Amino acid sequence: MRAAAKGLGVTGVLVFTLFPVYLMIVTALNGEANAGSRTLWPDEWTFRNFAYVVTEGGFGRYLTNSLVVALATVLAGALLALLAAVAVARFRFRFRTSVLVMVLIIQMVPVEALVIPLFIQARTFQMLDSLFGLVVVYLAFSLPFAIWTLRGFVAAVPVELEEAAYLDGASWGRMFRSVLLPLVAPGLVATSVFSFIVAWNEFIFALTFMSDDQNYTVAVGLRRFFGQHATDWGAVMAASTLITIPVMVFFVIAQKRLTDGLVAGAVKG
Repeated sequence: MRAAAKGLGVTGVLVFTLFPVYLMIVTALNGEANAGSRTLWPDEWTFRNFAYVVTEGGFGRYLTNSLVVALATVLAGALLALLAAVAVARFRFRFRTSVLVMVLIIQMVPVEALVIPLFIQARTFQMLDSLFGLVVVYLAFSLPFAIWTLRGFVAAVPVELEEAAYLDGASWGRMFRSVLLPLVAPGLVATSVFSFIVAWNEFIFALTFMSDDQNYTVAVGLRRFFGQHATDWGAVMAASTLITIPVMVFFVIAQKRLTDGLVAGAVKG
């Protein structure tokens, strides 16, 4: 009875989470005649919708823009967050506690409340309609979480290991690469996945900051297939499938390290 209830629960969760993905893929592979019918099993299988969104819909350019923005956010965020985490975890300086509290407060501010202030700043520094400006904005949102998470990993590394490396003649850079970096790698992966998802799925800032179609990301470019009076659901689902693939690939690559990082983070705090 208990095993049956457990199996029923697992099946229910799988159906609830996977059925929307199945419906998205089936609709994307559906023939043009049935593209809007959203049937569970299409009469005609075709990649026509994918070819349309990439060639005529310009979705390849949107994917490239999103990849550039997401990867730049991940790389810059990992570097800046790690340096900041080492600073707050290892060094004593004035207003150190205030900095940590400020990081927490920034995380609590709703994204919608910051659209106008950040838009004014971006306009002042001439970063509107720029992928670089979008990366800077996404860093502002992903860095507080990354710094707070990595601080726990850095603080958990025994100082004695660093002192032993110094006694063996290692420079600060060598100690950083050979001792500290491998031990905080799970935390770096966990925060990188978070930063990638933030940059990949974000819509409000990409829509507000970008005006040139050439600079649209996938979240904004997806609107192109929604018409005022009719929607090409085959194209929408094909574009949605293409958006999902890079996130799944990135998650699968980082999955092992991500699990280790989340477990270690839960223990270390």
